[in-house]
Amino acid sequence: MYAVGSGEESTCRAALGTKIFQTLSVASLALSLWTEAIKLSRSQSSTTTDAMTSKLIPSNPSAVMVIRDITPNITTLSAPFARFGLFRIGGRGTIVRLTSGALSVFSPTALTPEVRAKLQEKGDNLKYIIAPDIEHHIFVSEWARAYPSAQVIGVEGLPEKRAAAAKDPSEVVPFATVFTEKLKGQVRISGEFDRDFEYEYVPEHMNKELVFLYKPDRTLIVADYLFNLPATEQYSRTGEPANKGIMTRLFGALMSTQGRAMGQKRYLWYAASAANRNGFGESAARIGGWDFDKIVPCHGDVVETGGKEVFRKLFGWHLEGLRK
Repeated sequence: MYAVGSGEESTCRAALGTKIFQTLSVASLALSLWTEAIKLSRSQSSTTTDAMTSKLIPSNPSAVMVIRDITPNITTLSAPFARFGLFRIGGRGTIVRLTSGALSVFSPTALTPEVRAKLQEKGDNLKYIIAPDIEHHIFVSEWARAYPSAQVIGVEGLPEKRAAAAKDPSEVVPFATVFTEKLKGQVRISGEFDRDFEYEYVPEHMNKELVFLYKPDRTLIVADYLFNLPATEQYSRTGEPANKGIMTRLFGALMSTQGRAMGQKRYLWYAASAANRNGFGESAARIGGWDFDKIVPCHGDVVETGGKEVFRKLFGWHLEGLRK
C-alpha cells in the first residue's frame, strides 16, 4: 500500500538510492534522501503526482485513523502516511473549535464518516479550511465541497499549484486568504479567528510554512515546520510498526525531538532555512515568544507537554544567531 509505483515514479527511487553511495554519515544520508525526495516530487507532472498520492495515503482511512480529543477544543485526526513510500512519517489533521463556536481544520485529512460525526458533535459549523504550507492540501477540495461556505486559507504558490493539477476547472477551489512574503505580518483572517489565534508565515522555510498558536489551550499547530518522529500514534491501528524500513529508521533518528535532537537541529539549519536563515530566525523568535505548552505536528507524535522547551532546543541555533 505504501510502495512507490512504476514508470516515471521509479526514477525517484533510483535517484534516492544513489544518495546512499554519495553520503558517509547517517544524518547527512537521511537529510540528502529527504531533500532529494522533495525536489523530485516538485518536478513530477500532475499525472505522476496523482498516481504517487494514491500510493502514499491509506486506501481505507476509516480503518486506520485515530480520532482523539487532545483538549476539549482540539481534535486530532492521525493516520499513516509514507512519503514516497519510503519514509513513514504519518499525517495529521487538526480540528479546533473557536470560542465563537466556529470550527477550523488544519492540514485536512480524509473526510471519513467518523470525521463527519466528530464535526457534527462539535456543532458542524466549519468556517476555516487551512492548508498550512505548499504540501498539505491533498484533501482541501473534499472539505471545500462538503462545506462550501468555509474560507480556504493557504500560502503563496498553492492556488496556482492546485489549479495546474486540476483535471477540470470545476475542481479549482477559490482561496479566501493567501499569505505572501510581500505582505508578511499584514495578512489577517477574521476577527473571530484572530481573537483565538496567533499565526506566523515563514516563507523562508522550503515549504512556506504557516505556524499557528491556539491561545485558549496554549497549543502550537504546525505542518512541516518541525517533526516529532516516530509516528507511533499515526501507525497504531495499522498492525505494523511505525519505524518499519531502513529509510524510516534513518529519517526517524534525524527528525526526533529526543535527547539533544542534533539531527533535526541540523536539518532546520542546513536545509529547511538555507535560503534565508536570518528571516527564518526572526520568525522563530516571534513564535518562541508565544505562550504554548503543547505542540501538534503533522508528522510524528503530539508533544503533550514541555513544547516550549522542545521548540527552544530545535531552533536554538536560529535563536542564538539573532542574539549575536
